[in-house]
Amino acid sequence: MSPSPLLQSADRWQGVIHRYAKYLPVTDATPRISLSEGNTPLVRVDHFVEAIGGKFSLFLKYEGLNPTASFKDRGMTLAISKACEKGAEVVACASTGNTSAAAAAYSARAKLKCVVILPHGNIAMGKLSQALIYGAETIAIRGNFDDALRIVRELGGTGRVEVVNSINPVRIEGQKTAAFEICDQLGRAPDFHFLPVGNAGNITAYWRGFQEYADRGLVETTPRLMGWQAAGAAPLVEGKPVAQPETIATAIRIGNPASWQGAETAVRESQGGIDKVTDEEILHAYKTIAQTEGILAEPASAAPLAGLIRAVHNQSIPEGSLVTATMTGHGLKDPDRALKTAGVEPTVVDPSTSAVMKSIGM
Repeated sequence: MSPSPLLQSADRWQGVIHRYAKYLPVTDATPRISLSEGNTPLVRVDHFVEAIGGKFSLFLKYEGLNPTASFKDRGMTLAISKACEKGAEVVACASTGNTSAAAAAYSARAKLKCVVILPHGNIAMGKLSQALIYGAETIAIRGNFDDALRIVRELGGTGRVEVVNSINPVRIEGQKTAAFEICDQLGRAPDFHFLPVGNAGNITAYWRGFQEYADRGLVETTPRLMGWQAAGAAPLVEGKPVAQPETIATAIRIGNPASWQGAETAVRESQGGIDKVTDEEILHAYKTIAQTEGILAEPASAAPLAGLIRAVHNQSIPEGSLVTATMTGHGLKDPDRALKTAGVEPTVVDPSTSAVMKSIGM
């Protein structure tokens, strides 16, 4: 049976390498290891803005709807494709969870051996389950992410292992495509872009993407980038590494970001800033966006929303601004946190309509 004409359509989305190849370090010889990542929705959230007292338009780039439910897929499609082009047989990454899920999935797609190194006991179960089910060799160390990244760097130094963390420059190249999509979806660049900052690869990548579109004349302006770290894991704010980072937002529990310099450059050149919010502020934003807009994002994604609430209180976002924010991963990456934050359990009643009506006050 021949393929459906629909599947043969040139307009069908086929992933970020296919869509943005002319902006990426690929050639006709580069394999396209893709799960059709990218093309994530840009969701307008007027109810949330009203709830926090804002007077601007806010759109959320919902990266939790990528194939492995985080933004990491954008960089990983490129990193694994280039690893295959080099003839690599083993790839490795250190991870707080999302990178391991993406690396494991794309390695499975490419038939590569994948090794992921995680901090023991500090990974959300949704993310750990992904690395395991995709077949990665998963090693938990008695240390933090920075220890894991040091080990992965050493593995890469042997010449036998391809490192697919964001220290690999093609990861940043893939991640910049989210900035392209925001501009394509809006028809312009936003005035401000808010995003969480952990290892700092994403803020580096977004600035590169916005700059490239502006340099090519595809947008007239670039946004101010506003990065937000958790107060217990805020090395860029404190100006020095944090030896024992602590936060409920596990995706940004990083004390010594690999893309530190890139983040500082992005903030300086965009005339933006990096600040920190408490876990309490993160959880408030996490719950508010879920209950006002029906969007469940992982806790790290709520850090920029907490920062946005702070900005509203400080009156630092001009009225009428166009603001975007990155929701880096889906909330089901960390279901335990959602259950704890909701603070309620299902009501148990007898199996009758009258019992249900009584329970809901009817």
